Formats: sequence, C-alpha cells, structure tokens
Amino acid sequence: MDVATLGESMVAFRPSRPGRLADVPSFQRGIGGAESNVACVLAAAGHSVRWVSRVGADGFGDHLVGTIGSWGVDVDAVRRDPHRPTGVYFRTAGDRATDAHEVAYYRAGSAASAMSARTIDVAALRACRVLHLSGITAALSGDCLELLRELTAPGPGRPLVSFDVNFRPALWPDADGPRVLLELARRADIVFVGDDEARAAWDLRGGRAVREALPEPGIVVVKQGADGATAFERNAERAGEAGAADGTATHDTDTRVAAPRVDVVAHVGAGDAFAAGFLSATLRGLPVRDRLRHGHLAAAAALTVPGDLAAPPARDHADRLAALDDAAWGRLRLGPGWTRTARRAEEEVRTP
Repeated sequence: MDVATLGESMVAFRPSRPGRLADVPSFQRGIGGAESNVACVLAAAGHSVRWVSRVGADGFGDHLVGTIGSWGVDVDAVRRDPHRPTGVYFRTAGDRATDAHEVAYYRAGSAASAMSARTIDVAALRACRVLHLSGITAALSGDCLELLRELTAPGPGRPLVSFDVNFRPALWPDADGPRVLLELARRADIVFVGDDEARAAWDLRGGRAVREALPEPGIVVVKQGADGATAFERNAERAGEAGAADGTATHDTDTRVAAPRVDVVAHVGAGDAFAAGFLSATLRGLPVRDRLRHGHLAAAAALTVPGDLAAPPARDHADRLAALDDAAWGRLRLGPGWTRTARRAEEEVRTP
C-alpha cells in the first residue's frame, strides 16, 4: 500500500436546517473521522490506501465500512466488535471553527476505543510506504495510546510516519494531552499542526517556536488557516555538518505558501484534506512548495462542500494550478464547484 491509516470513524448526523440540536427535526447521515477522511481523499487521488479500525457489529458499522470502501479504500483489516457499538455524533449547521455550533458525541466505550496491538492487524498497518496517524486516536483509551507508541517507535522496517496533532481538548479531561501529543509528534517523520493548536496545547506562538519544540521530524507543517502554511524541512545535505549544534532545526529550509482565497461553505474536514493533499504530493516526490499547494487545493475542495469529505480535484487540474507562478497563484479564488471548472479558473488567474 502507498498509505495505511489507523483511527476511529463515526457516523455523523448533519442537521436538515439551521438551529439548536434541541430544535432540529431531522438529520442527514454521513461519516466523520480524521484518518478515514485522509484515506478517502488519497484513494480518490489515485493512491492505494488501507484504513484499519474497529467498528461495532451493527448497522452503523456496516455503513462506515461500506462508505469508506466505496471511495476505493482497502477495508479488509477493519475488525468487528460484537460487544461495543460504533460511535456516532450529531452537530449543528454552525461553523465548527467558532463557538457558533453544537456537537454531541456518543463514542465512549465504542469499538474503536478498544483498539490495541492485540485487537487490530499491526502487520497490515506496517505494510505501506506511509503510515498516517493522529492525536485523536491517542485520546480514545490507554490501549489506543500504547498502540500509537508501538507504531511510532523507531525500528527496522518502520514506514514513514505521518502524524496530525489534532488537539481536541474535550478528549483530554486531564492535563496529559499536550505532553502525550508532543511525545508522539517528536517520534514522527512528518507532522501537521495548526498554529492555533500549538498555542492551545503547548503555548507556542509562531512556526519557528513550533519547529524548535519538534526538532526530530524531517518535516513539520504549521498551518495558519486562511493565511497559508509553512513547512520546515530538514536539509538532508547539510544535516550533521561540522559545527551544527543538533543537525536539525539549524539547517531547516522554511517554505511558506499562502492559501488561495476560498468561498467557504463549511470548515469541516479541511485539515484532513490538507494532510491528504500534502501526502499525495510527497508520495509523488514533488518539491515542498508544490506539496503545500496540493494541500491547499485539497483543503479548498473540502471547504467548498457542506460535508466532512470531498473528492480532490483531478490530478492534472491540481498539477496545473500548483504550477502557477506566484502572481497567478495569489489571484486564485475557488468557490463551490471549482473542482469541475479548474481549467477555467486557470485561465482567469493567468490574466492580470
């Protein structure tokens, strides 16, 4: 496999109209899960992807496995738990990036919270080029945390480990969350973290401060929302050079790429899509600037649909947009349906 992912996916219920959960009369069913979102976007982008998890032996588990599999994701390693349910959640139509929303989770004691090295197929996770994990899994249970520690431990044959911090304060009722997430991030090869997450979890401000706290990973991507993202990449040719204090941050190459302007429909799923776009470009061996641009384009696809998950633009369309010169990239504006009209968007932004 190109990529394997591990994590809980839940059945998500979106409201039929705006309003409080107490007032909304009906909901539309979908799916939601950081790692399965990444898996689906990568599969839609043409990569071979496996999702590993546990779901209940119930109808919601059937829906999750069937839906994720329909995106082209390998779900053969998903295990059914006859004693624990599949997690579900309900949310309002408000913006999750602000306080103008409600989310009600029903995931305590879920099948996924029982994931461990004994209950999932570890070999299936390791048989890949890139293993993508997130901090959400570490918060589900002590067994889940120990599983992530095992998967991120250095050793022969370990795939490239991608780690999205995904700090969710509500999942960490005690004060251990920030410390645990820092520990796991420092063991990864590629790290994704929002600057708002870094402030909330570690009281770190600015990309350079984040990189100094995470000197070990080869690449640390700090996301600044609509302002763009910066990748701190270790310069392999100079690492370990005589006189270097640690051979890491001293020799970083910093690459910042502004985000295109987007007519946002909903903010959900954008971070997962960004990670998928960046990893797709990484698997293809593209330079860091283009990896960031592909991340932004995949995020823009998610931002311009109402649900948690959106197919990325076709690869040739995304490649053409990622190849725009800086001035044309700066003029790029993407709205609902843009993935179907990418060529027209290119023509517009190429004209001053």
